[in-house]
Amino acid sequence: MATRNIIEIKNLTKVYDLGAVQVPALRGLNFNVEEGSYTAIMGPSGSGKSTLLNILGCLDRPTAGEYHLGDDNVASMSDRELSGVRGARIGFIFQSYNLIQQLNVIENIHVPLFYQGRDISDFRDHCVKLADKVGLGDRLDHRPMQLSGGQQQRVAVARALANEPLMLLADEPTGNLDTTTEQEILDILDELHAEGRTLVVVTHDDAVAARAERVINLKDGLIDRDIRNGKDQPKAKEKPQPAIITSIQLSEEDLQTVPANEKEDDEKIRVKVKLTRKTNNNPGAAQED
Repeated sequence: MATRNIIEIKNLTKVYDLGAVQVPALRGLNFNVEEGSYTAIMGPSGSGKSTLLNILGCLDRPTAGEYHLGDDNVASMSDRELSGVRGARIGFIFQSYNLIQQLNVIENIHVPLFYQGRDISDFRDHCVKLADKVGLGDRLDHRPMQLSGGQQQRVAVARALANEPLMLLADEPTGNLDTTTEQEILDILDELHAEGRTLVVVTHDDAVAARAERVINLKDGLIDRDIRNGKDQPKAKEKPQPAIITSIQLSEEDLQTVPANEKEDDEKIRVKVKLTRKTNNNPGAAQED
């Protein structure tokens, strides 16, 4: 029986309009993510990873194209609808844990359910089971400041599972951890994958990506390589959007309008601000190198 796609991306484009200039972050992506799969997304700074992460997490919308999550094209949803999708279908794991310092382990795990109007008294047993699952059954009443970095990330993993999401979306999940603790968190992710969970992990770390069965490498807003089980896959027939830029310099004011997660390196942004492709409207534009 064929495995269904959890994610379907069709000609996905994202352009940041800064007024005098346009910065293309995603230039026409096409790919699917199957249910129960483990996918890593990699690429250098400025490749579009952060932008793609935000769109996959329903934190932002594409400029053009389609993003199907389950049976819905979420690219066309309202803010209210996107909020509902985030709460019900996506479990987030962040590099910096993003725990609430005033809450204990159980209360932090319960947070996604709280936002859905579900009282902790009705879901305490559920949260306790999740804490046990990630090895924190003896830390239920501890607050984040009483936990190590690895323990805090375990809480974050349990929290991501609280709403029984369609997929887990992780942003550099081991970026703040030492090597030993990193392996422990990756082992937990492996276990979740073995249970049939769908995982999408954005990372710079080759050791993290090596755990995934598929690695998508981005470059300049396009898929550079798509590797499944160690083998390169044929590239989709993409029609990349032209990187049309109308100025060579970005002012400091312009830079302030670029989302923080896209400003990984101001010089990368500045480099992007150039004419990179000839078009009919810009016959003197430089060809992309």
